[in-house]
Amino acid sequence: MKKVFAILLSLALVLSLAAASADEVLQIGFENSLSEPVGEGLQKWQELLAERNVGLTIELFPDSQLGNKNDLIDQMLLGEPIMTLADGAFFADYGVKDMGIVFGPFLFNGWDECWKLIESDWWKTQTDALEALGLKLVAANWAYGARHTLTTKPVHQASDLEGLMIRVPTNQIQTKGFEVLGATPVGMALGDVYTALQQGTIDGGENPLSTLYGRKHHEVAKYLILDGHVLNFTNWVCSADWFNSLTEEQQTALIETGKEAGVYNNEKQAAADEYYRGLMEAEGVTVYEPTEEDLETFRERAKKFYELGSTFGWSDGLYETVLAAMGK
Repeated sequence: MKKVFAILLSLALVLSLAAASADEVLQIGFENSLSEPVGEGLQKWQELLAERNVGLTIELFPDSQLGNKNDLIDQMLLGEPIMTLADGAFFADYGVKDMGIVFGPFLFNGWDECWKLIESDWWKTQTDALEALGLKLVAANWAYGARHTLTTKPVHQASDLEGLMIRVPTNQIQTKGFEVLGATPVGMALGDVYTALQQGTIDGGENPLSTLYGRKHHEVAKYLILDGHVLNFTNWVCSADWFNSLTEEQQTALIETGKEAGVYNNEKQAAADEYYRGLMEAEGVTVYEPTEEDLETFRERAKKFYELGSTFGWSDGLYETVLAAMGK
């Protein structure tokens, strides 16, 4: 009897392993570490999807193990089961020009406006356009972080940016964004910023707090204004062809668990902001929380940015359309 039981147990184990191996596997490649909020959010997504037991599992590849974003996108367009994160500025460069507006300065007055926008009909037209290019946007309600400005001189109002050289990523939208605010934007690789601040080649930079602290920029620039000039939310995309090959149950499970994991990520991100702010203050950074009057000086200048729509290849009246989509 024991022998029969052992045989049955072995058979059950083999069948279980066979079923597991038959699962469709989605590889998620990203440049962050597993210990960052986005990494923790992805681990939550992995767990939630596994609980659905729909024959679809997630494998995580942090720290750019699968390659850079462009490499991953190329593989997706070949139908590979791969996912990565990208933002509006990237999608604008990729071909969906209007999505670039979400990276414009002071477009949002809070995260709730971001989440209202991604539930709008306008956002669906953008994701449909992206899907026509071969990329399926699966989840967008993930806060990557509010982008703040760290400088070598105090900045409280927009006029304080005048004459300052501020490092920005090398894309047109963020370059023009700081230009209209009054600064002189300098496109530069993130890895070069510490030395440039140290040598006085630039006067400041911008990024979420976790990035500013992680790159140790606060060691050579001691003034932080919590301006939140861009509320940077993450979009998770995969191959449209691959997504459409899934069963309806798998598609629904992937989307629903991705959204649920996004809420978890956002809680982690908010806690991380407080944590990194505390560390920076403890290490000698002067943190300034702008008043509504201060923020209005930035918003007023930022209006000029949204008059440059033709420069970015935007649809006519895009700014007004997006404000209406947010109920403003």
